[in-house]
This record gives sequence, C-alpha cells and structure tokens, in this order.
Amino acid sequence: MKAGAFFEAARRLPFAPLARIVGRGGALVLAPHPDDESLGCGGLIAMACAEGRPVRVIVVSDGCGSHPNSRSHPPERLRALREAETLAAAAALGLAAGDVDFLRLPDRHVPHEGAAARAAVARVVAAARDIGASALFATWGFDPHCDHQAVWRIAEAARRALPGLALMSYPVWGFALPADAEVGTPPQGFRLDVAAVSFKKRRAIAAHRSQLTDMIDNDPPVVILPPQALAPFREPVETFFEAGP
Repeated sequence: MKAGAFFEAARRLPFAPLARIVGRGGALVLAPHPDDESLGCGGLIAMACAEGRPVRVIVVSDGCGSHPNSRSHPPERLRALREAETLAAAAALGLAAGDVDFLRLPDRHVPHEGAAARAAVARVVAAARDIGASALFATWGFDPHCDHQAVWRIAEAARRALPGLALMSYPVWGFALPADAEVGTPPQGFRLDVAAVSFKKRRAIAAHRSQLTDMIDNDPPVVILPPQALAPFREPVETFFEAGP
C-alpha cells in the first residue's frame, strides 16, 4: 500500500477509549530518541498518568546524533542536555524521573540484532513485567529512520517473550513519507482523542528545546523539528497501529 493512501485510511480509523488501546494494565513506551515519546505518545502518556496507571518510558538511543558537529555540545554534554529535556517533558506529562529509563545506545546506530539488541530486549521485558504492562508502544516499523525501525524490531522481540502483551506502533517521521512510498498492508488500529491533555503534550514537546531551536552551536546550523514538522503533533489526536498476531 502507498503511504498516501495508508495515512488517508489512518485518518478514518475509529476512535477508542484509552482502556481499549492500553488494556487493563500499564503502558510501556519505547522512544528511539529523546522527544519521540512526547511527539507520538504524549497524549496517551498524560491520560494514562491522570488515570493512575503505571507508565514507563524507555529512551533507547543517546540522542547524540542530532548535532554531530556541535562545537558547543560535544557528545557527553549533548546527551546530558537531551536527557534533562526528556525528564522535563516527562514531568509535564505526569511522570516521575524514576519512570524514565535511558538505554544510551548509539544514535543513528541502534542495533536490531546482536548482543546489544538482546540486552535492550531484556530491559524492555523486565520493565514490562515491573509495571504490569498490558501494552507496549514503539515507533512504526515503516518510519523512515533506521533507529525507529530498529526499535520496532526490539519491540517485536520483547512481545515474543511476553505473549500476553499487546503491541502497538505510533508514527513520527512516517507522516513525512512521500505519497508513493510502499508501507505494507492497510492500517489497523485506533485513534485516541487527546484534546483534554493537549496542553500537557505541548509543554512536553516544548521541553525539547535543543530540537526546536538553534540553541546548539552546530556546523552547519540545524533545527531538527522546524514548525512545519510539528504540524501532525499539534492535532488533538494520536494514532496507534495494531501489530499482527
């Protein structure tokens, strides 16, 4: 199926309550980079926290690939900044610092196989068990970023170790795919109305200042998330695709 038709169909997916999407237990969200949790799942996280559900966010990469040529923020400083931004975003959504884990795998090189990938899967499985997760959320397998695709593979492996766990995906960069890109079968899943917590999601996204502005001295200058890229995430709706059995 072509991406244009896929996302047109996604806009017609039924709305569902949080309980239908998450199930009876907690929600475990995998973010390839610091900020993906706020962009793709910020509303869901805020709603789950408001209901008193256990929520855990696992940030898989170290986020150091956003500004690889920075003079002001070498990798260690950039990683510390992006983790601090993530914790501020998490607080805006209702999470405590202890609800966020950082795996610190290399940005742009998150593995989907091998020892490091297996270790990541083990961390995901342990976190799911720890919070009694009934649903696992990871970036869509057709998102046009290698780390997003690797995180989907990690999520699939974790679900195989926890057969009762529902697996859902959320698009981030997929919204920018060319209309004629091939993305597999028609979407199945749900939309979630997040209007009631949109202000929390906006605050969470705004916490990732390093991605929204040119505050970091980089050569060449770069803004990772210019206003036009944020348009899909300003909508009061989040979309989640169901994984197959």
